[in-house]
Amino acid sequence: MRKTLSAGVALGAAVAFAAFAPASAATSDTADLAVLHAIPDTPVDVYVNGDLTIDDFQPGDLGGPLELPGGTYSVALTAADATDDSDPVLGPIDLTLEAGMNYTAVAHLDAEGTPTANLFTNDTSETAAGEGRLTVRHVAAAPAVDVLAGGEAVITGLTNPNEESLDLPAGTVSAAVALEGTTDPVIGPADVEVQEGVLTIAYAWGSAEDGNLALATQTIDGLHSGPDGVNTGSAGLVAENGPNGWLIAGGAALIAGLVAGGVLVARTSAARR
Repeated sequence: MRKTLSAGVALGAAVAFAAFAPASAATSDTADLAVLHAIPDTPVDVYVNGDLTIDDFQPGDLGGPLELPGGTYSVALTAADATDDSDPVLGPIDLTLEAGMNYTAVAHLDAEGTPTANLFTNDTSETAAGEGRLTVRHVAAAPAVDVLAGGEAVITGLTNPNEESLDLPAGTVSAAVALEGTTDPVIGPADVEVQEGVLTIAYAWGSAEDGNLALATQTIDGLHSGPDGVNTGSAGLVAENGPNGWLIAGGAALIAGLVAGGVLVARTSAARR
């Protein structure tokens, strides 16, 4: 049965159009789209409008940005050995992109471990001089998490598939992440550099029950002068330098920036995009 989610899956769509669209900032006629495959242990084939477009797309892959015309795309994810899209793992789902916006689509597990998808709108509005923006997104099969500083929770109860964003002074901070109400870190502690004029996005993905929680990271720069930045990113607990201009960082460190929210918070939100 077809589902329609204006804030739905775009994993296949973004990669599907890679051959036709340059990686550049959105215009009034296009949208910027980055994608993250965050369903563990599930390589997929990607069908767009019924056509096989990507073969054997691996968990943890993060791609984009792609400049796509505003409009609606039909996407289905199947097992990697499927012969057609008649038995999808996820979808088919209609993805609607609005021209002039900046998105990240994530295929992931819900809190109970069922494959799902969400389209997040990235906040690329200007930051104040000397500040950067940090967004943390919970897309893991895990309960709510707390962010700890000095063993004390400074952010509490972040749940799948929600996010929290902070505008922070540029600098280095340190923190850890634990399941809500506990103090034993599941990620960190680690340090992170908050960069001036850069949106850094950290995705907690995987499954707590299966013991494969990991982080993927994405950055978008150019927030000094509006939404004209470039998405970069990495996936996994630790990333290495690689092709395609990915920004490399220890994923666990990026959640650490939330600790500064206990002292200096310019903007906080926690809503499903």
